[in-house]
Amino acid sequence: MDIILISLIATGVIILALIILNAFLLAYFYKTHKKFDELLEKGKIKDFKDILLSQKEKHSDLEEQLKDAFLKIDNLENILSKTIQKTGIVRFNPFSDIGGNQSFAIALLDEKNNGFVISSLFVKEGNRVYAKAVKDGKSEHSLSNEEIEAIDRAISSK
Repeated sequence: MDIILISLIATGVIILALIILNAFLLAYFYKTHKKFDELLEKGKIKDFKDILLSQKEKHSDLEEQLKDAFLKIDNLENILSKTIQKTGIVRFNPFSDIGGNQSFAIALLDEKNNGFVISSLFVKEGNRVYAKAVKDGKSEHSLSNEEIEAIDRAISSK
């Protein structure tokens, strides 16, 4: 009788272990099946060949978008090199009989130190404004000390 009881207990333990193993395998199967459904886009893709082809198409699209992005970046860099990037301003009083530093010189330059300098002289009769072209940090026109200082400040600004 002891052998029969031991056999029944052993059989029960084995059956219980098999039930637990079966439950684990079912849970693992459903989890894996769910991941395959996501990979195969819930039945839209029938096999791995379709997956590879769709990935190749997505890769080609991304490559084209990347080329477009680099072209846009090159275009923006080209435009940026011609925009005003450096500024320098000097306020001054050209005449001692008029109070305050109401006159100024402002230099506006691109990355190659090309641009212009604007001077505003405040005098009793009104205000006089002058603009002079600047190329490579120099001008073909004669420059006042304040205009030269404004250009130097612009060149040294980053």
